[in-house]
Amino acid sequence: MSFFLVFLAIALVGAALWAGLGRRPVGVDSARAADRPLPVLLDGGLPQPPANLPPVLLPAHAAAEDVDRIRFSVGLRGYRMDQVDQVLDELRNQLAAREAEIAELRDRLPASQDSA
Repeated sequence: MSFFLVFLAIALVGAALWAGLGRRPVGVDSARAADRPLPVLLDGGLPQPPANLPPVLLPAHAAAEDVDRIRFSVGLRGYRMDQVDQVLDELRNQLAAREAEIAELRDRLPASQDSA
């Protein structure tokens, strides 16, 4: 039985190669065939599919507990990259805003201590 499956696989590969070589232009036309543009599907690939899952959102002022509660949808090869990227971008923006606010408050601190 396994010999038959191996023979069948070799026959299918051979048939695919024969069909592919039979459609390739031969001779003078092959130079012109190389100048033709690729089909659209081969040139740019397929477009990104639209997101069909709800976004994973953080609250406006995320705390450690909010980050612990985040759950991402599992895709074919792990977590959905679009959801993870969205949450990490939002978390980065919130951390940058907090760092800026802390720096501003630290700048004000010596000024308020001098006036007191």
